[in-house]
Amino acid sequence: MFVIVEIAGQQFKAEKGRKLYVHRLREDEGASVSFDRVLLTENGGQVKVGSPVVKGASVNAKVLRHLKDDKVLVFKKKRRKGYQKLNGHRQFLTQIEVTDVTF
Repeated sequence: MFVIVEIAGQQFKAEKGRKLYVHRLREDEGASVSFDRVLLTENGGQVKVGSPVVKGASVNAKVLRHLKDDKVLVFKKKRRKGYQKLNGHRQFLTQIEVTDVTF
């Protein structure tokens, strides 16, 4: 039994007990959050696809912690011009644990 849910503009496969890394959420650590943009549900081989969402379906989760992702380096260079530029970026993430899936 799993669902495809949209969280902060991205789609995730969620099932009870699964931990996900999503874009930073405003909620505090330990808080409960609910997501109602469920796009697809699967229960024992029976698949239900929403148009665009499945009515009455939701995902409840608990915010475990806020963290930063690994650094991504962006290196730009133009050959024979002496131009080099190095930028780094670390994405802010939130780790959540799915506590309940209802549909």
